[in-house]
Amino acid sequence: MNKTLTRADLSNSVYREIGLSLSESTQLVDAVLEEICTALTEGQAVKISSFGTFKLRRKKQRIGRNPKTGVEVPITPRTVLSFNASNILKGRVNGETPAA
Repeated sequence: MNKTLTRADLSNSVYREIGLSLSESTQLVDAVLEEICTALTEGQAVKISSFGTFKLRRKKQRIGRNPKTGVEVPITPRTVLSFNASNILKGRVNGETPAA
């Protein structure tokens, strides 16, 4: 069964690996995530080496169709967040590259 990785899991990992207190580890994880959110909110891409890149994409207005009724409806323009995994991460997920 798949388990979801949570902020608490990340904080515990920092606590075990780095040796900071649990509250300092939580603050560190929160600060990193907040910095990523702030950059994305300001329209910047976020690249994490050996992991991947978070980018914002602007989608134009388009016509969609309700699959149940077939009625055409306009889909408003919006911004979506996309993630492109690095080749290193892709290799690790596929078992092609040993863990660092």
